[in-house]
Amino acid sequence: MLSSYNRDTIFNQYEERTFDLLVIGGGITGSGIALDAATRGLSVGLVEMQDFASGTSSRSTKLIHGGLRYLKNLEIKMVADVGKEREIVYENGPHVTTPEWMILPFYQGGTFGPLMSNIGLLIYDFLARVKRSERRKMLSKEEVLKKVPLLKRDGLKGAGFYVEYKTDDARLTIDVLKKAVEKGARAINYAKVIKLKYNDTGKIIGAIIQDQITGKKLTVHAKKIINATGPWVDTLRDLDNSKHEKTLLLSKGVHIVFSQELFPLEQAIYFDAPDGRMIFAIPRDDKVYVGTTDTKYEGSIAHPTVTQEDKEYLLDIINYIFPKINLNMEDVESSWAGLRPLIAEEGKSLGEISRKDEIIISNSNLISIAGGKLTGYRKMAEDVVDLVVSQLHQEEGIIYSDCTTRNLPISGGEVGGSKGFIKFKQESLEKAKLLGINRSAAEKLIHRYGSNINTIFNIYQEKQNKFDVDDKELIVLAELVYALEFELAYKPIDFFIRRTGALLFDIHWVKEHKDLVINYMAKKLNWTSEEKNIYYKELLTMLEEA
Repeated sequence: MLSSYNRDTIFNQYEERTFDLLVIGGGITGSGIALDAATRGLSVGLVEMQDFASGTSSRSTKLIHGGLRYLKNLEIKMVADVGKEREIVYENGPHVTTPEWMILPFYQGGTFGPLMSNIGLLIYDFLARVKRSERRKMLSKEEVLKKVPLLKRDGLKGAGFYVEYKTDDARLTIDVLKKAVEKGARAINYAKVIKLKYNDTGKIIGAIIQDQITGKKLTVHAKKIINATGPWVDTLRDLDNSKHEKTLLLSKGVHIVFSQELFPLEQAIYFDAPDGRMIFAIPRDDKVYVGTTDTKYEGSIAHPTVTQEDKEYLLDIINYIFPKINLNMEDVESSWAGLRPLIAEEGKSLGEISRKDEIIISNSNLISIAGGKLTGYRKMAEDVVDLVVSQLHQEEGIIYSDCTTRNLPISGGEVGGSKGFIKFKQESLEKAKLLGINRSAAEKLIHRYGSNINTIFNIYQEKQNKFDVDDKELIVLAELVYALEFELAYKPIDFFIRRTGALLFDIHWVKEHKDLVINYMAKKLNWTSEEKNIYYKELLTMLEEA
């Protein structure tokens, strides 16, 4: 259904019918909307001008978190709504989302003191309806240093100890989208909206889209159109001549990655920097990543980059809060920059602007959804699809079902929730052992693909009998074949960034296997030598920037 070998067929199908709903944007918001709408019985088409999750949805802090810091701004409702969604996201996709105990240290004169931290975390537990086993604990200075011996000791008073959820944002997006397609939605990447279509009364009825691979154009029609393009929301509103009053303010967030050998942190920590900015330092496999910054951004939306200044800012903070390690620029293994599409509020700084989402309807009936957080994607989708089905009921008398995504596993999540995943993981590890896949590699694969892991194992076994390559290359091939046949990966960067996350967290793996991947893709997708050269240079550029 999402096979790269059928791209032309998928693209051409957009001209054959009028959709109930056309979703523009293939990030987590658009994917969530497509899933919600498809499960209610709407015919849904989704188009993404780059690769799925290539914008903000692969460049976040990779946490499903409730926004503890927003309590300071008294955004009670947002914290409550988003906090409750953490558990839902986890249960629907336990393979790609896992609980992570977080240390919140408090220092003399810092943003969070012992009393306020205790009260704040208590309120957080209540608002987010945190289950008993994950409710906050308060730690003494000695207990904190036992868990994080690298931490700055001067002025340390203690810490809060609470749970957030770690995720792979791009994989989460892909799995939500795959479930939407399974439920009947159609989705395609590298298909850009270049013009909007209107009827005689000025109401929006469709769009002209262009295949960014072949250059082909076609017209797609829809009863309702949602602009879920994240940082590009205002760009599409410009196309609709409707960017009035409320506009976006883009904030750039940067993360840098280290080997755990150089930064031996084993406990996730959320701390305030000297300038008051809240920073995460999170272990992931054998890496540690740190972020995020928060600076106004006015550059290329499609290609935000990490500057020397960004890295120096984070390095100074790391060396301040972890004075024993003394990291420098050469120790940064990789990095990424992402944009937060915030709704501008007059008189407020970036840090004060709310992260809440908002629905904007233009005179042409273009529905735009802006703002929001990764954690709240499902509820955002529910709200905007509620609006769409209400409009369709009023206009055409059609009655659609209510939202059913609260208890709907995403693709890969069909394992019986978080409790069922424990058993599923053990059974999958046994299968991997029989295939000769080592435990470390198997665990990564299981968390990446969840209940889809059996397809990966089948491909691995097939290639094992066909190719004379080592085990590492067999795993690469198995993942690559899966990405091509089931996840519409078309370029090397799709595979190395969005499908595996390797360019961010295992850059040496990318360098080691890039030729194998590019040669295989070139052969299977019938690239010309010019196309192969373009995609190869594109990957090299990303490697250099990371």
